[in-house]
Amino acid sequence: MKSGNIIREKSFILAIHTVKIVRKIQEEKKEFVLSNQLLKSATSIGANIEEAIGGQSRKDFFAKLSISYKEARETMYWVKLLYATDLLTKDEFESICKITEECCRIIGKIQLTLKANGI
Repeated sequence: MKSGNIIREKSFILAIHTVKIVRKIQEEKKEFVLSNQLLKSATSIGANIEEAIGGQSRKDFFAKLSISYKEARETMYWVKLLYATDLLTKDEFESICKITEECCRIIGKIQLTLKANGI
């Protein structure tokens, strides 16, 4: 999915990666509650970015980005918990963390730019 919009692309990659990992956790380890929490928060990042792009105003855009940022922080929590409880491998943990942290940084920079420009 090449759109020229880096946060749109990164959040979509994160969603795909998370879906695959959650599917594996559910099939192999029969764990559904925590993995579903991860699935919801990780896929919500990109969904809210899409909503932001289609927003009615700059304030609406900023609000949706803020939700995406919060969902990314929540995703980090679930990833850490799943790893700490041996439901994620080290490689899975590191790969999801890396993409999620990139999303957080990008969203944070966009928010700072919007604030500097008076939203």
